[in-house]
Amino acid sequence: MAFISKSTIQEVNNRLDAVSIIGDYVRLEKKSGRWWGKCPFHAGGQEKTPSFKVDPDLKMYHCFGCSKGGSAISFIMEIDNLTYPEAIKALARKMGIEIVYEEGNDFEVEDTTLKEELFELYKRTTTTFIHFLKEKPEGDECKKYLQERGVNEEMINAFKLGYAPGNRDFLHKFLKQKGYSDEFLEKSGLFSKNYKTISLFSGRLIFPISDRQEKIVAFGGRALPGILQSDGKEPPKYINSPETEIYKKGQTLFAIDLAKQELRRTKTVILAEGYMDVIALHQAGITNAVAPLGTSFTDEQASWLSRWVDKAVLIYDTDEAGVKAAYKSILTCRKYGISCEVVQLSAALQEETGGINTGNFKDPADILLKFGPQMLKNLLKNTIFDFKYIISLSGDKSRMSNFLFPYLEVLNLEVERDDCITQIADVFRIEKKAVQTDYSTWKKKGNIADNRAAKEVPLEVKRNSELMMLTVTAVNMELYPELRAEVQIKEIDYKAAKELFVSLEECFVSGEMNIDSLLARINEDSLKRFILSNGDTPEFKGNNARRLMEDGIKEIKKKRITKRLTEIGAEIRQLERKSGIEANAIDEIDELLSEKKQLDDKLRKII
Repeated sequence: MAFISKSTIQEVNNRLDAVSIIGDYVRLEKKSGRWWGKCPFHAGGQEKTPSFKVDPDLKMYHCFGCSKGGSAISFIMEIDNLTYPEAIKALARKMGIEIVYEEGNDFEVEDTTLKEELFELYKRTTTTFIHFLKEKPEGDECKKYLQERGVNEEMINAFKLGYAPGNRDFLHKFLKQKGYSDEFLEKSGLFSKNYKTISLFSGRLIFPISDRQEKIVAFGGRALPGILQSDGKEPPKYINSPETEIYKKGQTLFAIDLAKQELRRTKTVILAEGYMDVIALHQAGITNAVAPLGTSFTDEQASWLSRWVDKAVLIYDTDEAGVKAAYKSILTCRKYGISCEVVQLSAALQEETGGINTGNFKDPADILLKFGPQMLKNLLKNTIFDFKYIISLSGDKSRMSNFLFPYLEVLNLEVERDDCITQIADVFRIEKKAVQTDYSTWKKKGNIADNRAAKEVPLEVKRNSELMMLTVTAVNMELYPELRAEVQIKEIDYKAAKELFVSLEECFVSGEMNIDSLLARINEDSLKRFILSNGDTPEFKGNNARRLMEDGIKEIKKKRITKRLTEIGAEIRQLERKSGIEANAIDEIDELLSEKKQLDDKLRKII
């Protein structure tokens, strides 16, 4: 089996620029020689004071707020949901490092062949669908539909739109001819689970779905108008790929690959409901538009977006499903510190046009087709604050707890919550104190279950000479061979220090002397946090590092000598208690006294 070689992993570690790598995801500022940003892993990246620190020398990060930390490689794994080999390969490609493979052993990392093959499969299949749309007669109806919907050639190319031929056996036969096995195709997500050669996508407009690394991981397919199934019934309007090894719909957003640059520039995301809406917005020049994929807007999607955006603008349909989706999206955005505004398309269009010939246009695609790109841009300026939108949904004060209290609960700032409570009191003409009381009662009832849940308290890790000595070698691993030559693991008493010593020794024996391998071997989270929070302070660097290690070794030697001196004293007393000291006992006592003198001299030199 092929494994990524140690030499490749080592070169990636050697050439890593932690500030550059992590800076692609977190806005970092240099202060007092260190790089700081808002943590992407908690509080939605909306901290007032940045608590997320990156050390370029140690190539490590640590958040003092949520205690997450590790190397730049583990950061990529965490933030992009990658395995270790996937992260190594992604970084190697970015740095132009050739990925070398070799036969594995116990200390090497298995290559994720299945995922790589799936990426290649989806890329090949996308090319095939594009070819059918652009070059084959079978794609003519699909091209006609796109023309009727006003989708231009630039968008067809940008979104890699294609057409899946109506013959449901075609794709399986085609891919088999290209050398793919039946077993692999079963795992691909392209075919029916019950009829393994039948394509999920046939006779449909195809929307490729890419991940944040711009790799195609799934498809959405829209049935063409007027095309019926073999049983004479209308097919489902949309079908989407199932989840696979490379695709988790709750972690992906349609068009995120095309929108991410504009998201970072504007710090605003436009959230639409569907594929055609997003394409329409991009065609109008609104290129920070994305959409959830066959599900409501998720916490994972909001968490990722919160690293780059401060505001979301929702453009959802005005039907019941669209209203529900908008409400849930608002709560999810607010939970992660993203402020929210809503475009009520029908009302906004009425206002923008003066009510003349607006018809029943409820989505961006229809508006683009009827009124052109400038109208869509204008509508984005005609938004209402999310709280005002939710008040309009609540109707009367009897429904406050259903709509308004959940919103209050997810606000991050107390001043915002207090202002909203004041507005609720004004709108429903009730006392502010009454709203506060009702909200407190609602909140208390909602948290009873949480309070009952038992929480595991992590073991406390305290600073002592043993732990400091081993921590300094953990972040300056070139010192470890010297340490292990002077200290034995049985001489370490403190539990946390002993676990760190064991982990360091395992790394040393395996030849994996890097922070990722070390942290992976440590079981105690509080110990990991101690290493990450203390490891990049000045006392652990440069000459200080060696001095700290040497001080720790001295303490071990003092403890070793003191222990032996105690033993010698006990042995002498035992010999002296014997009735009638024998000649050999006297000799033993002399030897012990001589050893004691030598140890006393050593102890004085150490002190």
